Amino acid sequence: MRRLIVPVLAVLAVSGATFGTAMAQDAGDDGPKKPSMHDLYHNSSLPKSHADFSRYRYRPPGDKVIEQPDAFRLLFQTKDGQPDGYAERRGTSVFYYDRFGKLRQIQPLPEDASVD
Repeated sequence: MRRLIVPVLAVLAVSGATFGTAMAQDAGDDGPKKPSMHDLYHNSSLPKSHADFSRYRYRPPGDKVIEQPDAFRLLFQTKDGQPDGYAERRGTSVFYYDRFGKLRQIQPLPEDASVD
């Protein structure tokens, strides 16, 4: 049994050392940094989603508003970049949440505005 285990362990040790040096060589490449998926998306010619946020009436005073058309949601951030809540449409209403995720207010939408 020992004659079988020793050669197997030796082969595993050699292949592990070879794999480790290959990984070290890959990590040591000093070539140009490849763009992330987010960078590729922002610089692509793909059509971007568009959403009409004109019916979202409430904006926290002094906050920066960030649109997320894919989720049909607005994010609110304070001037120093801290999250201050969000607003999203659900059915025929717009729900506004505070920074802790608790419901702040509900804005019903007019009947003619429910069709997008």
